[in-house]
Amino acid sequence: MLRAKDIMSQEVIVINETDSIRELAVTLLTHKINGAPVVNSSNQVVGVVTESDLIFQNKKVHIPTAVAILDSFLFLERPAKMEQELKKIAGSQVRDICSKELVSVTPETELEELATLMADKQVHTLPVMDQGELVGVIGKSDIIRTIAQQE
Repeated sequence: MLRAKDIMSQEVIVINETDSIRELAVTLLTHKINGAPVVNSSNQVVGVVTESDLIFQNKKVHIPTAVAILDSFLFLERPAKMEQELKKIAGSQVRDICSKELVSVTPETELEELATLMADKQVHTLPVMDQGELVGVIGKSDIIRTIAQQE
């Protein structure tokens, strides 16, 4: 059974949370990667940023649907969601747009679990952590390459 340690990239490109959006775009293009772990000034992984986050920043703002009843408005969606989207769209640093809900795996995580996590959590990049230390990263292309190499 293949595990994360068998398919992960060990030479991990990380993005500093204070990097600009432009620096992020250049790094992703230069290294031909779709995403990367985000680290703070102590080099601790604090999130993940992907091409999707960059694309999201350039989307139209979605105004939540509201219904007027008497003299008040009832929002049919959470106004907090709109506020969160506006902050992300207006962000100037990686920390503003990255996903802070870190989904990571260990070197012993099996291939099926990796694929399940990516599909269920809709993540493109999985940091591989060993006792709190970043030891690798797995992207969707790593899983696809593994599938293509299997007999």
